[in-house]
Amino acid sequence: MGEPVSVVEQAAAVHGRVRFDTNRTFTGMGHERYRRGEPIIGDRPPDVVAGLLLDTGKVDAVHIYAQTITVELASGADSSGLKEIVENLYIHYKPGVPIPDPENFAG
Repeated sequence: MGEPVSVVEQAAAVHGRVRFDTNRTFTGMGHERYRRGEPIIGDRPPDVVAGLLLDTGKVDAVHIYAQTITVELASGADSSGLKEIVENLYIHYKPGVPIPDPENFAG
């Protein structure tokens, strides 16, 4: 269940930054900024994707505006694997994860 997010990865104008342009809006018209070491409060889509990106250890900061995610890479890090995190954000049943059986739900 779920649908992958379409993502185009591009180098940003500033060295050490990568931009991911997607087919989903994460923030509407608002800007959201996240930095490594700062708590992320909330579980909205921009909070979740920023947390996943920061948890890789490859990212120092994330800026999200509408459907564009800009990532500041940690010193010496590359962007490998980051695009896949964004693409798979809304995929709920991944290979190896059992699909819940409705007969086991109380109701």
